[in-house]
Amino acid sequence: MPEKIALVGIGKIARDQHIPSIHADKDWELAAVASRNASLEGVDNFSSLDELLEKRPDISTISLAIPPQPRFDYAVKALKARRHVMLEKPPGQSLAECFELEKLAKEMGVTLYASWHSRAADCVPDAKNWLAGKALKSLRITWKEDVRRWHPGQDWIFEPGGMGVFDPGINALSIMTEILPNPVHVQQATLAFPENRDTPIAAQLMFHHSGGAQVSAEFDWLQEGLQSWDIEVETEQGTMKLAMGGSTMFVNDELVKEGADHEYANLYRRMAELVQAGQSDVDLSPLVHVSDAFALGRRVTVAPFEF
Repeated sequence: MPEKIALVGIGKIARDQHIPSIHADKDWELAAVASRNASLEGVDNFSSLDELLEKRPDISTISLAIPPQPRFDYAVKALKARRHVMLEKPPGQSLAECFELEKLAKEMGVTLYASWHSRAADCVPDAKNWLAGKALKSLRITWKEDVRRWHPGQDWIFEPGGMGVFDPGINALSIMTEILPNPVHVQQATLAFPENRDTPIAAQLMFHHSGGAQVSAEFDWLQEGLQSWDIEVETEQGTMKLAMGGSTMFVNDELVKEGADHEYANLYRRMAELVQAGQSDVDLSPLVHVSDAFALGRRVTVAPFEF
């Protein structure tokens, strides 16, 4: 029998990705949703998580597809009600929040999954396997997209805790931390803040690599036209490029794999595995890089931004 799951937050990402992925997965039954402003046909609808937890004790798992600012309080309620919890990325506003959630999940004996959807892109495992055992010379992330296209009118993303350009940028960092054989850490950062916003709209990062490789990232949220989600790697044994957010892979400039969009389907498959095994998965390494970028970054002020 499939596990009953409830989805909290019925925004764009929920409708585009979460709901279709849950419906297509034999391990899950979407039994309810909770939202202050939206509803979904065919399932129980609640205006709050509190009401959902009280009236549907049979639902074992809560998936939180809401902005990071309120996510901690929602996750605490669900974990204290002994429900398994799946967190949309980033898993929280801060590392401290995530550490506390991880501790609480252990105390309650339930699963906590900090999901990173870009790690579930089709070519990420192939890139990891290709890099294994190779001597890295350089890795360059270029992650440029149009915030007006992907987050229209979502002012929360420019408020404290919203992370600004690191909301998409952390996707690239989640891939980098997955595929690199050896960890890196942020050495320098430049963060561009619109004068009327509290989070950056662009960023440049330089990382320390123990072998001396040049590792960098460039994030930009004002890219019009063609969008760029690329990671280019040079090793002593050749080059590799992940394009289109990790769904396409080139080796020595030749296309070797072109995958499909299975990211969220893979996330819900992983969540089912964790619940069945009684385990949690809370890897915070991408969030560590974002936290370090804010701590070490040189702030520059740029023109105001309006949607």
